[in-house]
Amino acid sequence: MSTTYACGTGRSAHELNEQIRGLMLRSGGRLTSDQRREYEALIAAWAAAVRTERAKGVEGVEGVEGEG
Repeated sequence: MSTTYACGTGRSAHELNEQIRGLMLRSGGRLTSDQRREYEALIAAWAAAVRTERAKGVEGVEGVEGEG
């Protein structure tokens, strides 16, 4: 199932990070082309959420594990 995530959907970076992790767990780390598109959309939405939350001074904004 493919879902489109637009920037500014109101999802927090944490929520998006959890969706990314769930997608990777469900796929066993091997993404189909539809899952790859979903992953890329989630990453873009997550990055936008992180930028927004940092600009607003939200505490606890974290990167995806392994980044940084």
